[in-house]
Amino acid sequence: MNGGGGGDGAASSGGGGGGPPPPLEWRFSQVFGERTAGEEVQEVDIISAIEFDKSGDHLATGDRGGRVVLFERTDNKDNGGSRRDAEQMDYTVRHPEFRYKTEFQSHEPEFDYLKSLEIEEKINKIRWCQPASGALFLLSTNDKTIKYWKVQEKKIKKISEMNIDPSKTPGQPSSSSPPPIVANGVHADPAHDYLSKFSFPPGGLPSLRLPVVTSLETSLVARCRRVYAHAHDYHINSISNSSDGETFISADDLRVNLWNLEISNQSFNIVDVKPTNMEDLTEVITSAEFHPIHCNMLAYSSSKGSIRLIDMRQSALCDSHTKLFEEPEAPGSRSFFTEIIASISDIKFSKDGRYILSRDYMTLKLWDINMDSGPVASYQVHEHLRPKLCDLYENDSIFDKFECCLSGDGLRVATGSYSNLFRVFGASQGSTEAATLEASKNPMRRQIQTPARPSRTISSMTRMVRRGSESPGAEANGNGYDFTNKLLHMAWHPTENSIACAAANSLYMYYA
Repeated sequence: MNGGGGGDGAASSGGGGGGPPPPLEWRFSQVFGERTAGEEVQEVDIISAIEFDKSGDHLATGDRGGRVVLFERTDNKDNGGSRRDAEQMDYTVRHPEFRYKTEFQSHEPEFDYLKSLEIEEKINKIRWCQPASGALFLLSTNDKTIKYWKVQEKKIKKISEMNIDPSKTPGQPSSSSPPPIVANGVHADPAHDYLSKFSFPPGGLPSLRLPVVTSLETSLVARCRRVYAHAHDYHINSISNSSDGETFISADDLRVNLWNLEISNQSFNIVDVKPTNMEDLTEVITSAEFHPIHCNMLAYSSSKGSIRLIDMRQSALCDSHTKLFEEPEAPGSRSFFTEIIASISDIKFSKDGRYILSRDYMTLKLWDINMDSGPVASYQVHEHLRPKLCDLYENDSIFDKFECCLSGDGLRVATGSYSNLFRVFGASQGSTEAATLEASKNPMRRQIQTPARPSRTISSMTRMVRRGSESPGAEANGNGYDFTNKLLHMAWHPTENSIACAAANSLYMYYA
């Protein structure tokens, strides 16, 4: 997708005037924490958040045990090889490769004594902040508390040579290993107190050797710089950085708060949907995201399937929205499950800020922020599960919150499903790309030919949906699905066609 101008909307993202780009062929890249056959997954090891940084050189995951694990990219580092090796590398297809960098315990289980409420340590969201002075910064949050972390390489320095050569000291035999040293350069062993026993030879010393301080190794140290607590009465579902690099928002069911990174004891409530009488409550906030370019704009979604775009320049408390995005309910289609499946679980802005991608239980929708009459494209993800909504309600699967993501160029969108499957759709005009992949070492194992999805772009405003044509390899009634293995969390590399997704405690990475 191109910038804010132009009238072709999603159509402008196609490569020039040659129609939509060809479908991608996805390949397995890496897996971290792969399960062996029959291995039981510990609850605390299940991944609950994934996020690339803006450069795409670092990846962070959070889990239900309150840990944050960092990975760094290795394939784009200069290995100091020959020119021929470099040319060979350029000739072959390169894709992002990552390695484990470090991990730290971000949150611990707590107990709210005033409310007699246990606060679990599960990481709900991770967001990268601006790096500075070679250090990495990120925000992580559980249900109640947000923390600001600094991760930096710390060099361990040691003194490798002393003023006096032990072999030349009177009455002191030569030693192959240096004696232990404590603070201030004093030896722990009195026998090695050279200065008290040393006598200058006649004519003085021919040379004076100064101690040499060397850095033998480096270790990564994570330090919590700020703790932003006691600002949310309900569970935090979102955090999002502002493009100004100084502020961020946090959202719970009823409020959105604005923070300054440097001030942890004060926040400003900018959205409050809590009614005077809680019995009048009809919808809650499900996700919130800052505009990637304009620091005064943000969007938040609701459990009724609507997205509100607000401008903080209008008023201190943004009770009124600038734009409201919602799809009118089809007449005669209302049922007991209508509001449940309409609830939006995640929203993401495109890189240029022109589009918003939203995920509800059944569909993935693409919205143009300049057009609030309806989505410019809609992708069927779970339409084949409609006959099983009663069963999904009984086992609580209907309340699962799937995340969504866009490619950096805006040409494709992706989201997860059950049986550790995820789906990738083409978002450019005329594209019929709709791939179903499995989070395993053979992602195409479950791939089948699906009927072409009807293109819905700005140029075709009929908003028609062909139901039941998007079943990704399971039986038409969804019986072939494993609802215990769900792929809720995934992220798209900001500059390349590479996807990271979480299947329980395993992190899978794919490239195209």
